[in-house]
Amino acid sequence: MSGCDLLIRGGTIVDGSGDQPFVGDIAIVDDRIVWVGAHYDGDAREVIDASGLTVTPGFVDIHTHYDGQAIWSEELSPSSSHGVTTVVTGNCGVGFAPCRAEDHDMLIRVMEGVEDIPGVVMAEGLAWDWETFPQYLDALKARRRDIDVAAFLPHSPLRVYAMGERGAKREPATEEDLERMRDLAREAIEAGAIGFATSRLLIHRTKAGENIPTYAADDAELKAIASAMRDAGTGVLQMVLDSPFQSWEDELRHLIAVAESCGRPATFTLGTSNGGEPVFREALRIAEEANARGLSITPQILPRPVGMVCGFELSTHPFCLCPSYQAIANLPLDEQLIHLHDPAFRATLLTEQPQDGNPLAMMTRNWDWIFPFGDPPNYEPPAETSVGAQARAQGRTPEEVAYDLLMNGGDGRGLLYNALGNYYEGRFDALYEMINHPDTVMGLGDGGAHYAAICDASYPTFLLTYWVRDRNGPKLTLPQVVRSLTARPAETVGLEDRGRLAPGYKADVNIIDTERMELHAPTVRRDLPTGGRRLDQAATGFVATICSGTIIRRHDRPTGARPGRVVRGSQPVPERKSVLERDNA
Repeated sequence: MSGCDLLIRGGTIVDGSGDQPFVGDIAIVDDRIVWVGAHYDGDAREVIDASGLTVTPGFVDIHTHYDGQAIWSEELSPSSSHGVTTVVTGNCGVGFAPCRAEDHDMLIRVMEGVEDIPGVVMAEGLAWDWETFPQYLDALKARRRDIDVAAFLPHSPLRVYAMGERGAKREPATEEDLERMRDLAREAIEAGAIGFATSRLLIHRTKAGENIPTYAADDAELKAIASAMRDAGTGVLQMVLDSPFQSWEDELRHLIAVAESCGRPATFTLGTSNGGEPVFREALRIAEEANARGLSITPQILPRPVGMVCGFELSTHPFCLCPSYQAIANLPLDEQLIHLHDPAFRATLLTEQPQDGNPLAMMTRNWDWIFPFGDPPNYEPPAETSVGAQARAQGRTPEEVAYDLLMNGGDGRGLLYNALGNYYEGRFDALYEMINHPDTVMGLGDGGAHYAAICDASYPTFLLTYWVRDRNGPKLTLPQVVRSLTARPAETVGLEDRGRLAPGYKADVNIIDTERMELHAPTVRRDLPTGGRRLDQAATGFVATICSGTIIRRHDRPTGARPGRVVRGSQPVPERKSVLERDNA
């Protein structure tokens, strides 16, 4: 047997197939796995002893917004610090290409409102050394990074590029406009877009409160763009539907009509409210029926509450829209504290009502769904610990309780967790049902977006710790979770050369100490362009993360290696035989 570049020896292999783990070796040559089995007896340039450790494929996160961070940063953290080796950008139909120079500010406003990325960060961090979507992919390729990036063609910039100001104002597309968008989509797919993404969600708005260009776009427009995928025979449709405000039946009718017209797979965001009728089951039923007819419709879910982290250092908290706080909101925390410690300021702030503002910021007083957020963080907190429950038990107002929790004994760094959805009746029962449904896929980490409000890109570690090991209730199996993080999302977006530990597959691997693994509380970092803030969330237990055969992280720390590439288009299942023949030659 010939030698290999990297040998992972004696680990417990969870190969991404969903099958039971087994102990064995994995041999890697260049960027490919060439051997998986009980014992590899060839030479190796480097050996990692994985005895007692879990070995999995690298994780694939198909719903991120690293469109900007992939330009200005070499590390796609926090995703890469949680075992992710491939991310997909361009989700929700927002992004930065195609784009003319005169439209830069408009796209920044869209991303600022929809994904909570400060405009000044994008204005400073984006080089704008592209105009077309193919040029944007070239710009990604020209930069170094730790992990792989694939990209959807986003609808908002496409519409504005094709229609100009009329597109931004959501005017109906003419036949000429449709032909232009179809041609641009064809160009993007040929250059390597993995599909087309759009949003119909009412609360996806610019910072000024305007609907984004794609809101309520006509089905004829979506079908025209999606026809480029039909013609190419490749690509995936991704949509965010207006399900909080419209019925699933009405909204999924649009998705299914477009999917039928182009004959391509489609995925959409699925969650549940915290109460009322469990309407998520209607969405699952409709997807099941469509799939039984030969379509490929995949609901995409997050394995914990859809929520926001709230704090005085962050973009939302219960007082963020109050006039007195607005006057100090842009001050550094230490200067805010001068006012926050003032009894008169406190008394005034506790009686003020929030003004209108960003839709997410207006959802920060749902007291019975807001909880203290400690370290380690509890994403399934008991109802009696909510701000509302504590206020009733203590005979105080919720505002008083929230204020004191945020002040955290005086340093102002207390955090609250605002569970906006996916916490049906205060339990994970509905989530458990959605996770176990055969049509769903894991996603919605939103890495690269909502920098100062969420940090859901850490969900891989949450799945491995809480859902597999720590939960006091029905759990998930390790093979099930690993498949949900690897092969299943990879297959959903057509990246079938990764997500499995088998000969011929891409050498993306995690080596994990699952017993020692922990997910820590989010912390605030100021490492964005212009010193912009973002939430980061550390994990312990990742002994090594390998991308394309190169170790990018050891013992939860980056190595500085930059093997990440731009993934252009769908990737077929590897031909294992040719790799084995090369190995045995």
